[in-house]
Amino acid sequence: AAAVGTSLLQGLAGVRTLAAHVPAETEPGHGRLPEVFGRLGARVLLPVVSAQEPELSWAVDTGQLTPGRFGLLEPDGPRLDATALGTAEVVVVPALAVARDGVRLGRGGGYYDRALRHARQGAVLVAVVFDDELLDELPSEPHDRRVTAVVTPSGGWQELAAGG
Repeated sequence: AAAVGTSLLQGLAGVRTLAAHVPAETEPGHGRLPEVFGRLGARVLLPVVSAQEPELSWAVDTGQLTPGRFGLLEPDGPRLDATALGTAEVVVVPALAVARDGVRLGRGGGYYDRALRHARQGAVLVAVVFDDELLDELPSEPHDRRVTAVVTPSGGWQELAAGG
């Protein structure tokens, strides 16, 4: 978690608005990332999973997290709609695996596939995975939006040439 946090701090330096996630216990960066994002001095948007909507909504990180749907931690501030993601220069996304060409494999719920439709053109999309989850290739679908960078504990921030 410390190595992932350090790499993200370096890679995100100067970002004004960031959309990110709060890693679950089984994800890289667990227990550290919200605090790391707070050190950037940026406006940080964190996802909120609604029981009624199939899309993520967002809230500004105030430093206070509460348990939400699926046991995920989420900010307790006012909710913003799905299009708030379009204000972020960088979007840090969770993944089960990422290919070197930027194909991202999510958990299967499609929340981030739907959310990334709202990301602004040219936004940097960064996936955070464990070292063994960065693969040579993964299958992709026409709706997939490729990530432009990946962060791993031992490899740090890595640009992906075919991402975007």
